[in-house]
Amino acid sequence: MWIYKYIFPDGYVPSVSELICSISDKHFNVSDVENLRLHYEKKIEHWASNFENALPEIRKTKDETFIRMWRLYLNACAASFNSGNVHIHQFLFGKGVNNNLHWTREYMYK
Repeated sequence: MWIYKYIFPDGYVPSVSELICSISDKHFNVSDVENLRLHYEKKIEHWASNFENALPEIRKTKDETFIRMWRLYLNACAASFNSGNVHIHQFLFGKGVNNNLHWTREYMYK
């Protein structure tokens, strides 16, 4: 696959089920899982914009092949997150019982 060959050699992103199974084997509990797909889309759009703005500096050390690959990667990733083809999750794990967690995320928005 192109991304593993040119962008993240030997990279591996485990599935949600793999993560849940592996942490449960270590006696951790899942307290919360949040899909940050749309947040990450915006983050990558900012990275792409910063990349384009930094091209004069980047061109001092990188060739056009590098620039085209990273431009493709950043824009394809943003599109993949936007379309729902790619997801990124934030997990909250713990050991034992924690009854002090918030019931909703409402406290974050006050």
